Amino acid sequence: MQASLKALDRLHKGVDRFDVTGRTLLLPQMTPFGTRLLAASFRAFGVPAKVLETYKGLAMGKEFTSGKECFPCQVTLGDILYFLDNEKRRLGPDFDPERYVYFLPESDGPCRFGMYNKFQRIVLDRFPEYRGIPITYLSTQDAYSVAGLLPKKKARYFRRVAYVAAVIADVLDRIVWRVRPYEMRPGLTDAFMEEALQAVEKALVIYGPSRNFARLYDLVEDVAKTAATFVDPRKPRRPKIAIIGEIYLRSHPDSNQNIIRQIEAYGGEVVAASIAEWINFVSYERLRKAKKHCAQAWRQGRRAEALRAAKAVMHQRLENGYQSWRQHQVYARVLRHLDIQPDHSVQHIENFLDHDRHFSFDIGTEAALSIGGALAYVQEGFDGIVNVFPFTCMPSTICAAILKPLLLEWRYPYVDAPYDGTSQPNRDVILRTFVYQAQQRQKKRSGHIQTL
Repeated sequence: MQASLKALDRLHKGVDRFDVTGRTLLLPQMTPFGTRLLAASFRAFGVPAKVLETYKGLAMGKEFTSGKECFPCQVTLGDILYFLDNEKRRLGPDFDPERYVYFLPESDGPCRFGMYNKFQRIVLDRFPEYRGIPITYLSTQDAYSVAGLLPKKKARYFRRVAYVAAVIADVLDRIVWRVRPYEMRPGLTDAFMEEALQAVEKALVIYGPSRNFARLYDLVEDVAKTAATFVDPRKPRRPKIAIIGEIYLRSHPDSNQNIIRQIEAYGGEVVAASIAEWINFVSYERLRKAKKHCAQAWRQGRRAEALRAAKAVMHQRLENGYQSWRQHQVYARVLRHLDIQPDHSVQHIENFLDHDRHFSFDIGTEAALSIGGALAYVQEGFDGIVNVFPFTCMPSTICAAILKPLLLEWRYPYVDAPYDGTSQPNRDVILRTFVYQAQQRQKKRSGHIQTL
């Protein structure tokens, strides 16, 4: 019993929120653009953040997992073990674990992801030389508050900068997806966007502390204006494919075996659900809970508690409004030059759940966004839906169970794409067939053929 208490105490001390200023913050990569801009946002506020190389340590991640975890746990665990192993070899006796902090966010609710930073703490503790490396996190439980990670004043402004950085990363992704299938010369878009990303990283470090977002918007607009010139007007528009599903797998190219490039190679144009959509959903859910708490306290006669809850509602409304305003500003600049796909509001997505007939936000999880988002994409004229997720992911399995029969009834192209690190020999055929079906639907919509 005493040993169990000591282990639990060690777990809580080793996974916590604390001021990370001055220590190297290690970020596992999720979305290539987004993670780098998040690291730049930290650097703007005095934290030397570093994005870990990804997917090179997958064998190590699998060695210390059982297979019951979802795939992102194996990938991120492999990334941190690979980095630490190389760092230890490089520095030799100068290796000091207290120089580093490992950053691994978490979620509340039924998703296993909420326990992975605790699990990875246990794994790191198996190596005596890694026990001094603490793990810190952000959580959906408080809408990704950064309280504790930075001094109070910095934390307040960091969250605003990090949110704008996330939206900019989404927009850069959508510029790539809009331009690359139609570029005049293969590789032109990717090479340019790497240079653009480096410029945005530098701008975030310079202008982030003063929240000079106008300078960032100017830079993003210039990127869009230049990228628009890469489009070959002679190339016909392709069928538009929407990717929904679990946030890590749909965003991490190595984990999903570069599915976006695969679909582009077979003749599709892809748009994936954004990172900001998830952040907005977390904030939206926090508002819903605050409103319910306020109403319940009022009904039960707890007036003081109801007043505090009402203040929380007002605060969250302001926060949500601020996020919507900033997101609109970024997209508006790009849409002057390039017709990228606008992002969905969370309210818009919830409306497509048909008054909870398809699903309910009361249940939560990414299934709520994926189901509503998929139906929104259908209504917006997309020609196919791909559901990308880790093998055995509960929310995405629920999503598949609801969307697949519904879209089959509508004769709408849909495919599930689960991943666990293995190569499925029929995946290529499935995606080729799916894109062909989307092309047929596109022709039907434009009146070129009469049947699907």
